[in-house]
Amino acid sequence: MATVDRWLLPDGIEEVLPPEAARIEAARREVLDLFQRWGYEFVVTPHIEYLESLLTGAGQDLELRTFKVTDPLSGRLMGFRADITPQVARIDAHTLRREGPSRLCYAGSVLHAKPRALSTSRSPIQLGAELYGDASPASDIEVISLMLDMLALARVPDVHMDLGHVGIYRGLARAAGLSGEVEQQLFDALQRKAVDEVAALTEAVPADLGKMLRALAELCGGREVLDLAQAALVEAPAEVHAALDELIAIADGLGRRYPELPLYFDLGELRGYHYHTGVVFAAFVPGVGQSIAQGGRYDDIGADFGRARPATGFSTDLKTLVSLGQIQVDEVPPGIWAPDNHDLLLWQQVQRLRRDRQRVVQALPGQDVQAARAAGCDRQLVLVDGGWQVVPLAS
Repeated sequence: MATVDRWLLPDGIEEVLPPEAARIEAARREVLDLFQRWGYEFVVTPHIEYLESLLTGAGQDLELRTFKVTDPLSGRLMGFRADITPQVARIDAHTLRREGPSRLCYAGSVLHAKPRALSTSRSPIQLGAELYGDASPASDIEVISLMLDMLALARVPDVHMDLGHVGIYRGLARAAGLSGEVEQQLFDALQRKAVDEVAALTEAVPADLGKMLRALAELCGGREVLDLAQAALVEAPAEVHAALDELIAIADGLGRRYPELPLYFDLGELRGYHYHTGVVFAAFVPGVGQSIAQGGRYDDIGADFGRARPATGFSTDLKTLVSLGQIQVDEVPPGIWAPDNHDLLLWQQVQRLRRDRQRVVQALPGQDVQAARAAGCDRQLVLVDGGWQVVPLAS
């Protein structure tokens, strides 16, 4: 490899330099403090683990985004985490095994074999919160409200919310008796709003169910969409009505809390269909093609870990959050320059100042006052009458 190539990073992998790193760390601390004030407890999950555990309960998309390696100790296949949510679900179901609701949060780097989109990072810093043990719409309203509070804390402007419910399509597809292949084809067509394809794929199903499946492609828009859906799906199975009722309850709850928040509903939007089981939601801002935060309900993900639990939550990329928001970072205070001197009294004074939260930079051999200014120091330690005192930096 040529010397110049040693400085290259893989596509989608980037370094974070000062002062951006300071902004990201400040945001991480502020957001985790916010989660703590809501009652969410912080957990740390492994960067790498056995593949079958890492992908339990996750869809095919996560499997395709996971880097895989062989463990030299056991010979088993391992994966670098591409999503922290399944790991947190295991903690709730297998490790903690608490009764009743449990609120957990996390923040950590993940690695993607493939990016979400061409312009996105393959090494995002995933940050999120999960609520386990409660199946009511109140939990969904809570995690969406927490997500909106997080975006407000980061000062992300002009946030719009998209809401849907995978249970509506799933209930209709089940009632229509669609094969797995046709169900997937219809799913793909709905995502593209390909009305002609949806019509062709539903020709063979009972007329009433076909009409309702075709309606999903056009049931998108503002709050009025939910009223239209109630009319269009009046003959749907009970599970479809239950899903629609949940979506309405969540929409009404958010509308009361955030009356100025633009809400958009799309009953044909099946984001995370093979993973989520109920409401799905995402936050968008104008000019950004991808969602900036997203989540939904994924009940029973803990079943493979020995305990099925209701679950709902959201995640975001901390780097994206910082780039779009206006996180304020305290300016680094001017420092105190300590000379290149191994006097014990000097060392003790330096340590006292640091314990008092002062920033002290000690000179290395050959450094002068110019180095002190480059290090952001405006004062220095000088020996006065046998003691080290802080004085203005010499000109």
